Amino acid sequence: MQLQVLNNRFSEANTYLLLCMACLNPSNSFMAFNKENLIRLAKFYPSDFLGTDILALDSQLQNYIFYMRSNDFFLEFQGVSELAEKLVSTRKHETYPLVYLLVKLALTLPVATATVERSFSALKYVKNELRNRMGDQWMNDCLVVYIEKDVAYSIDNETIMQRFQNMKTRKRQL
Repeated sequence: MQLQVLNNRFSEANTYLLLCMACLNPSNSFMAFNKENLIRLAKFYPSDFLGTDILALDSQLQNYIFYMRSNDFFLEFQGVSELAEKLVSTRKHETYPLVYLLVKLALTLPVATATVERSFSALKYVKNELRNRMGDQWMNDCLVVYIEKDVAYSIDNETIMQRFQNMKTRKRQL
């Protein structure tokens, strides 16, 4: 039952991306490391990794995993975020820039996915039966206000009314 729910929630491409990202996990002496999967992950980002970068990434990954497994300092991490912090603090992000780019992409992908899911959740509340016929631009504006509630709450109502009053002459004052 739970497997079916997960299969419905994540597409095959998303599942494959997650499996490739898991290869960056430093736990258990980088046990999940798989160079071929990481190269495939890089190919999902053609604007970030050009053809020559893929070749350079292959050799960087080979050197990177050898260094990481031979250095006890990097074997104690449990997550990719800890690894990213230590790569920067030890300046290894300069030694392995393409590997570090993969790490950054792996850290930002779940956030981007969650943002899209939050937007669809907001869409469910904004687009209901009564508002089903609204135009796309109006709906987009409503969604931005709904999703960015904290920004919308910080705007003063008097400022909004003054702006509308200054836009054009009206029959009645607001």
